[in-house]
Amino acid sequence: MFIGLLSDTHGTFDAPLRSFFEEVDQIWHAGDFGNIETADAIAAFKPLTGVYGNCDDYKIRQAYPLRQFFEVEEVKVLMVHIGGYPGRYDYQAYALIVAHQPNLFICGHSHILKVINDKTNRLLHINPGAAGNYGIHSVRTAVRFHILAGKISALEVWEQTRHP
Repeated sequence: MFIGLLSDTHGTFDAPLRSFFEEVDQIWHAGDFGNIETADAIAAFKPLTGVYGNCDDYKIRQAYPLRQFFEVEEVKVLMVHIGGYPGRYDYQAYALIVAHQPNLFICGHSHILKVINDKTNRLLHINPGAAGNYGIHSVRTAVRFHILAGKISALEVWEQTRHP
């Protein structure tokens, strides 16, 4: 399975992102879609799994949950919007990590791309950064990777200087 992962689009799903995700099988969104139209555009492009973020309105919150826990190709995935990172997890996210013991923990919110092997909790932590044009970041980011038979591989990062 080829996965595209993004977060913090804040209303942006444009041609560069579509091009980066052209070959993926699914897109996962770690919150702050920006509006339901953006979520619908992504879902019309590829099958979409997502969670709502702190900036998302009631329409997004009706369509997407606060957290997702699912399994793909023998990889247990936990996705939330606000999660922190190894050594500095948000307390609610950490409680979910302890309870579900995922192999892959995905979050957004910080607008900072991070991929960290959390040896303590035996998981891969991915925050894809921010794919939109709104926020503190100067570079838009997203990632894509393969999941097959319990293995995560071939992770690629997309970067684009943000429009003012």
